Amino acid sequence: MTSALSDLSAVELTGAIRSRDVSAREALDAHFARIDAVNGSINAVVTEDREGAAALAAAADELTASGADLPPLHGLPMTHKDTHNTKGLRTTQGSAVFRDFVPTVDDLIIARLKNAGAVTTGKTNVPEFAAGSHTFNEVFGTTVNPYDATRSAGGSSGGVAASIAARIQPLGDGSDMGGSLRIPASFCNVVGYRPSIGVVPSVPTRNAWAWLARNGLMARDVEDIALGMTAIAGADPAIPYAYPVEGSFAAPLQRDLTGLRVGWSPDFGVGVPVDREVLRVLEGQLQVFADLGAIVEEAAPDLRDADQVFGTTRAFDFVLGLGELVQKHGEAIKPEIRWNVDQGLQLTAQDMVDAAVARTRLDTSVRRYFGRYDVFASPAAQVLPFDAAERYPTSVNGVEFETYLDWMRSACLVSATGLPAVSVPAGFSEGGLPVGLQLVMPHGSDVELLQVAYAFEQATGWAKRAPEL
Repeated sequence: MTSALSDLSAVELTGAIRSRDVSAREALDAHFARIDAVNGSINAVVTEDREGAAALAAAADELTASGADLPPLHGLPMTHKDTHNTKGLRTTQGSAVFRDFVPTVDDLIIARLKNAGAVTTGKTNVPEFAAGSHTFNEVFGTTVNPYDATRSAGGSSGGVAASIAARIQPLGDGSDMGGSLRIPASFCNVVGYRPSIGVVPSVPTRNAWAWLARNGLMARDVEDIALGMTAIAGADPAIPYAYPVEGSFAAPLQRDLTGLRVGWSPDFGVGVPVDREVLRVLEGQLQVFADLGAIVEEAAPDLRDADQVFGTTRAFDFVLGLGELVQKHGEAIKPEIRWNVDQGLQLTAQDMVDAAVARTRLDTSVRRYFGRYDVFASPAAQVLPFDAAERYPTSVNGVEFETYLDWMRSACLVSATGLPAVSVPAGFSEGGLPVGLQLVMPHGSDVELLQVAYAFEQATGWAKRAPEL
């Protein structure tokens, strides 16, 4: 029974709890049994609250027995990303600076998950302050890939991705500035969804108008992403951005792709180097869209301004969000963060003006592109999961990278556009490592984006291939 429960999707498990075929306590027991069985080999879950979770599961079972209306995630066990504050539960940000920090309030995304019935069980590992797409830190060590324990699980939502792939839980919360949902999803054969701005709001602390980073979800299948979005999506009065989504996340995911115009680019039109094995896998999947009735052509939006927009905006956000911590704690914080903060400190007024103008040009070119195409398809990650002992890849196809961000351009370029994006499982390398396909659609087209991803997922079945742990 325990093994069967750990294989269920979030839709299946919450359905079983709702129909009383399974109790929330049984779901929780299966969740912790799976942690005990596999977490020692992947180091995804770094903090647990078994006593608190047991109380929540018991309360969920009482609510079931009462006959009351049940929330969408009723009884679903879930660990949370360790950069999301959880009331009364240690939240370290992956940093020794916050090794023993216990928040007194939940972040908005956590509050919404709890209100929707999720049973909080613990926290998953992250790189320090979510910087970089490889999950390691000085507090908890390195999270590795369930498909190959010598390889990276990606990041910064790497602990979430690994726990979902390892069947510890079916659904998890994450965040994404430069690929922190999409790259670990690609590495771990799960779905990583970065929504349009304002869809999953964050209560602002210092900059209410920050737009680059997003909160989102990861799951083993698109249907679970849609279920989770019914719980966490929606406007908040503390957020200045309007809720932009067209349609409902509760709408059916089935959609006819006949006539859908898909533009595919292996290098984003700007010469982004991508591992040849990644391209071999992805180019072999393009026929799936054609078989579903779509029109597939090689075409990319004009992304020549995207590097400048992303680099300047990220540097500004880093100095605003982490500058004081770096100034106070210095070398206690990892060098990549100190470098990024320094980049922000060096920004001039002219840099900000140039970035604003570049962002306007980028937005214009992207809007023009989506006048001709419905979807932009590209590699979610430029590399296969790499050696977990490395801090980050330093080259691909003989092209040397200058910074720790250069190997993440496949995600960063898309982040600069501000558009919703999803990484969906798209196959495996000859060595058995996962590869993800990145799909992007216009602002507010989040529901339609999940429908397209669902059609691809159902036609391929790659997401069903579990790791051997």
